[in-house]
Amino acid sequence: MSGAPAGPRTRVDFGRTVLVSRGPRWSLRLDVRTAVSCTVFGLLTAVAVLVSLAYGTYDIPLGEVLRTLTGGGESGTRKIVVEWRLPRVLLAVLFGAALAVAGAIFQSVSRNPLGSPDIIGFSSGSYTGALVVMLISGGGYYQVAAGSLIGGIATAFLVFVLAYRQGTRAFQLIIVGIAISAMLGAFNTWLVLRADIEEAMLAAVWGGGSLNSLGYDQLWPVLGILAVLVPLTLATGPALRQLELGDDAASALGIRVNAVRLTAVVLGVALTALVTASAGPIAFISLVAPQIARRVTRSASVALLPSAVLGAFLLVLADLIGQRLFAPVQLPVGIVTVSIGGLYFVWLLVREARRSA
Repeated sequence: MSGAPAGPRTRVDFGRTVLVSRGPRWSLRLDVRTAVSCTVFGLLTAVAVLVSLAYGTYDIPLGEVLRTLTGGGESGTRKIVVEWRLPRVLLAVLFGAALAVAGAIFQSVSRNPLGSPDIIGFSSGSYTGALVVMLISGGGYYQVAAGSLIGGIATAFLVFVLAYRQGTRAFQLIIVGIAISAMLGAFNTWLVLRADIEEAMLAAVWGGGSLNSLGYDQLWPVLGILAVLVPLTLATGPALRQLELGDDAASALGIRVNAVRLTAVVLGVALTALVTASAGPIAFISLVAPQIARRVTRSASVALLPSAVLGAFLLVLADLIGQRLFAPVQLPVGIVTVSIGGLYFVWLLVREARRSA
């Protein structure tokens, strides 16, 4: 019948298998490999979440965990699973996804796999803003969050201003970002050293990146903010992919290059600052997750959704390792993610050496 929606059809588009469905006023294009990769990452994340809920100081069978999550279970088990462990695991999922999306944004804008918030100084700027509020003005959670956001945005503005030479080039952005990050790192160390011993210890532990003592009081504000930021970020995805073709090509396709780049950077800084304000600087998720997701999906550009799902899995896994590897001692999750980042760099060096040989 004329005008009836067409059923899904499989075709090969630039060597990739895609499902295409069209209607009178809409069309849907689904890359099969990307969809399968996201599904696998999602299942791995779900398994990691269940294991995190089941194992700890007091181990609970997986079946009992599932019964508790569906409304059953004993009151003691419900208190452990739902009230104590669940908000931490959910925050790990949200923070991992947020950091990975932020990393994908900066790698896409800079057109460089090293262009993550960790490398170009935005994480350090967010940490500086949070430390200033925490150690000098003595603010609470929301004041620290605001300081982290202001610090990240101010650092982003400074890096882009210093890197601007008739346009912002990726190499200049990374070099200036590394320099600013080093200076902010020294300033952060000075802030911690001049503080009282109790405040310094608290800031040092928080600066390692930790999900300890986080609960529903932090979960609901984070969830509300991400509910606004994530859809806006995903909406910039098509424009970011066209920016990777170069400014001239993107402009010829009708993209407002400067507006898209500025919007993407503000969103990436906001995502990074949100995580830093809540849990401290958690390094390397934003650097590693987009690149692993890109290689798994074999995408020509950095993809936001696969990066988000993989980032969630990596942070939940890192937090689980930090809790159980040296039990009963718990490592801050930031230490584990730094180790993951180090292994990634070793693998990258070996891979480049083999390619050169």
